[in-house]
Amino acid sequence: MSSVAIKTSEIFEKNWEAPTKIVVNQGGTRSGKTYSLLQLIMVKALSEKGKVFTIVRKSLPSLKMTAMRDFIEILTNAGLYNEKDHNKSEHLYRINGNIVEFVSLDQPQKKRGARRNYLFCNEANELTWEDFFQLLVRTTEKIYLDYNPSDDFHWIYDKLLTRDDVTFIKSTYVDNPFLDNTIVSEIERLKHTDEDYWRIYGLGERGQSKATVFTFQEGEVVEGAQLLAYGMDFGFTNDPTSLVAVYSKEHSLYIKELLYETNLTNRDISEKMKALGIDRRAEIFADSAEPKSIEELYRMGWNVKPTKKGADSINAGIDVLKRYKLNCEGHNLVKEMRNYKWVEDKNGKLLNKPIDAFNHAIDATRYATYNKLTRPNYGKYAVR
Repeated sequence: MSSVAIKTSEIFEKNWEAPTKIVVNQGGTRSGKTYSLLQLIMVKALSEKGKVFTIVRKSLPSLKMTAMRDFIEILTNAGLYNEKDHNKSEHLYRINGNIVEFVSLDQPQKKRGARRNYLFCNEANELTWEDFFQLLVRTTEKIYLDYNPSDDFHWIYDKLLTRDDVTFIKSTYVDNPFLDNTIVSEIERLKHTDEDYWRIYGLGERGQSKATVFTFQEGEVVEGAQLLAYGMDFGFTNDPTSLVAVYSKEHSLYIKELLYETNLTNRDISEKMKALGIDRRAEIFADSAEPKSIEELYRMGWNVKPTKKGADSINAGIDVLKRYKLNCEGHNLVKEMRNYKWVEDKNGKLLNKPIDAFNHAIDATRYATYNKLTRPNYGKYAVR
């Protein structure tokens, strides 16, 4: 087939050169990520033969309005579209001995279909992990995903971006050289009208629900930060025992996850703290609902003390934490911070009460900070 000339962006080049099997495209609105990936599929189809390219979206109406329409436009602009090659009832297009099929996942059996060589998941955050997994295990070559990061927690972040065979590409409207100035102006207007939309759709950053209790950033403990105290929340079979170290510097707190594990006895906890090199004189504020565990650890030589407990102190502890810039280190701690939310009533109104979930490391943090930052002399001496 003869060569064609098309105008591409840097996003196209980055995806074309990505060396890994999975390529994840996170971006703001109108960054050109979807269009670039459809161009990439066309170019690969022109340079290879006998391959199957599957373009997936959760629902058929959305698929028709976006990726399918854009792909036909790209072919038409390149002078390649031939209606005879377009099977509209089966939603597929034949090009250069290849099949480009458009598949929606409205019907569960579709995702368990035949094997393919290339996969493009458009608006991948609409898919469940099960949706994606069934597609993943039936794809032999490359997988591309794109999405706007409107979710504060998603399997893409936990199950894909942690893999070593993934290339991550972030893009914004600035990366799209073909945007009209009026569209650029509308996007940039978000800076002044909607901070959350600007972060997600303007800057291409992960979203954060308005119901989320804390604003924080991921980061390690910085040089010069002083240890404030340790916090511990007890668990066993269903809930983990969580231990955090809290450091302070100026108007910032640095929270480091040290332990987050189920089925630990008090003896196990003691051994874990030894392995962590925790100073036995350091203050460890623990869940006051477990006086027996606190006493046992104290008799083992640890400076463990009960913290105030009760529904009223939860909000008080949250209030203390919200006075500081929070920096968090540790997978489980970060996951909790992203998902610790206020209760919403049936009308979507936020209530002044956090949901009792995603709070083990957070409770441990609250124990340490509430006791030290509201009563700095509490437990100053280890003698009881």
